[in-house]
Amino acid sequence: MTSAASTDGGGAASTATTQAPGTTGPATGDSTTGAAPVEPGPDASVVAFEDAHVFFLGWDEGQNARSLDVTLDFPEAGLGYTSATLELALGCPEGACDWWDRAGYIGVVEDAGTETERVIEVARFITPYRVEGAWSLDVSPLRPLLSGSRTIRVHIDTWVGPGHANGNGWLVDARFDFVGGVPNPMPVEVIPLWPYSEATIGDPASPVGTQLAPADVELPTGAARVELYSLITGHGQGNLDNCAEFCQLAHGYLVGDAAVQRTVWRDDCADNPVDNQQGTWTLARAGWCPGADVLPWVADVTDALTPDGSLSVAYDLSSYENTCRPDAPVCMGCALGTGCEYDSGNHTPPVIKMSASLVVYEATR
Repeated sequence: MTSAASTDGGGAASTATTQAPGTTGPATGDSTTGAAPVEPGPDASVVAFEDAHVFFLGWDEGQNARSLDVTLDFPEAGLGYTSATLELALGCPEGACDWWDRAGYIGVVEDAGTETERVIEVARFITPYRVEGAWSLDVSPLRPLLSGSRTIRVHIDTWVGPGHANGNGWLVDARFDFVGGVPNPMPVEVIPLWPYSEATIGDPASPVGTQLAPADVELPTGAARVELYSLITGHGQGNLDNCAEFCQLAHGYLVGDAAVQRTVWRDDCADNPVDNQQGTWTLARAGWCPGADVLPWVADVTDALTPDGSLSVAYDLSSYENTCRPDAPVCMGCALGTGCEYDSGNHTPPVIKMSASLVVYEATR
């Protein structure tokens, strides 16, 4: 493992086009049963970050460590594991955590530092208000991503650092634990549809479908199961209906001819075990809670498979126009006593943060 290096990789892609397949696992099948012969791998632990300091003091060199990258060696793809778990913990540098709830992720980075860089999310989380937190996340479906040599990034959308009145940032510990065995079926490929992306919603001049364009993919034939694996959260306040953090919107995917839809909302924030926070941590929000991991949306889309393996996937959400925006013909409906101009306080644009992949499973023996 290399030491963590700071990178300005926190920016998200604003559009999504056709994505090439991500990572593949076993490629040799059994001619009689169609099952892939797999050997169970040895139990393994891979440490990604230890007390890694994530902070922001400015854009000059050495002042920005909102994103940290490491290169890790994971178990090889051909080995079987019954589970993959991410143990994630956030601590307070010199006892002073960031005061605010910040969105963060851990992901696999492809083509880091280039124009084609993309982040395939493994997990998303929201930091607590002013206190530490720890979570154990099941990332077993994404095991094909966590194989061989990978660049792993942690990013936290923090805007404070050492000596700041609102805290010194965050300390990150992250470890991947693998339990050897042969699951049936077994995840063998993760096909990214959209990498970690952000889309502004509610502006008729910029529909979500143009910001997150449909993805066309090629799937292997004979898959035992295919799942849509997605992470979606809403952010921004002061807008019509106080979107996108505090409003309920229905999100949907069209996978081939199959429609998958749900309302992205968390109303269990008050039950969070990290219950010593400051701020409004108990309020329900669009897919997240302060001091908690974001729960993935997993849907079985096997029935959408086509005989030739080609598939188109589109994303959209329920109709919403934000009439509290700077270019609204008539400014109306603002929440929290704001006007239509965006600022750094009570009024920020309504934004959806999302990523999605297809996970392909094969039968094993």
